[in-house]
Amino acid sequence: MISKQYQDMLSGKSVIRELSEYATARGQEIGYENVFDYSLGNPSVAAPKAYNDKLIELISAGDPMLVHGYSPSLGIPAVREKIAASLNRRFQMNYKGEDIFMASGAAGALAHAFRLVTAPGDEILTFAPFFPEYNPYVNLTGAKLRVVPASFADFQINFAAFEEMLNENVHAVLVNTPNNPSGIAYSAQTLAQLAEILTVKEKEFGHDIWLISDEPYREIVFDGKDIPYVSRFYPRTLSCYSFSKSLSLPGDRIGYVAVNPASGVSKMLATMCGQISRGIGHNCPTALMQLAVADCCDMTADLSVYETNMNLLYNELTSLGFEIVRPGGTFYMFPRALEADAVAFSKKAMRHDLILVPGNSFGAPGYFRIAYCVDTDKVERSLEAFRRFVKAEY
Repeated sequence: MISKQYQDMLSGKSVIRELSEYATARGQEIGYENVFDYSLGNPSVAAPKAYNDKLIELISAGDPMLVHGYSPSLGIPAVREKIAASLNRRFQMNYKGEDIFMASGAAGALAHAFRLVTAPGDEILTFAPFFPEYNPYVNLTGAKLRVVPASFADFQINFAAFEEMLNENVHAVLVNTPNNPSGIAYSAQTLAQLAEILTVKEKEFGHDIWLISDEPYREIVFDGKDIPYVSRFYPRTLSCYSFSKSLSLPGDRIGYVAVNPASGVSKMLATMCGQISRGIGHNCPTALMQLAVADCCDMTADLSVYETNMNLLYNELTSLGFEIVRPGGTFYMFPRALEADAVAFSKKAMRHDLILVPGNSFGAPGYFRIAYCVDTDKVERSLEAFRRFVKAEY
């Protein structure tokens, strides 16, 4: 028998991927340089030279059995130790290597985190606007994802709606800061208030509530600010990380789960991840990538282009009348569309070869996402296209 569940999903293809495919096809007609494709969040800067040099060193001179062999199910111990030490240096934490589980990017990390702290039928709350893939990520575990309505004024947490939805069936809360699609980072005040509510509700419900932090954009921060590290605010936090954005390695599929040692069960949960892998076919990411990122985990690619692009777009679009909560990081912007129907808005933009993603699937109808991880030259050339679009359509 063919699985009906997954067969039905064929009709629910990602809007982001569909728009990206349209942009590619349109580029074949008029030249991709003339298509202002803001659909896909694919890093546009090169990985650090040190990372590439490390790969070459490992391949040419490393122990073949270590570089190309199976790694331990929880990850290479020396790599886990280096990542723990890096987190401790940068965020004043107290991780040990045994608190770290190596995963295939943030998606792999989340797949383990959801299964660690929920059972089928449990609820996980997240906050709009949110990454649409959270729906299959969570719902296919047997847990249920519920979305708290957005606080559109600032895209911080809508605490009134959150407390109304927080019931005894909720066993985890999922946050993404800095956020895809809004680019907003949660403030220390927001995280402290969230932690306080969770602590009170744990006592009321008589069970743990885990905070799952999806943080692949942690190092893409603007205006010289520091992003609060979520685990510092709440002991039962699972930090899910990917090097895809910080080191520009989306295709290398390498990340980790870091279990807050203040939880008192960090070693056990990290070890349990190995058992979860047996059920989902994860079986650990490649040893080569683990070894390479271990020596580069304090580094980043040159991420400054994203702030340059953000400022160009923010200044132009606000001058054209768009309402935008200014991003604090990532390479996304989430303006309000110039009409209530963001799908119709985005279709009109396509007439001007602007590929913009409507916010409906992000839990925010009436808004649209711009993924500005493109060359700055292309951003600059797109500004005239935005002017033409607004003048012609609105």
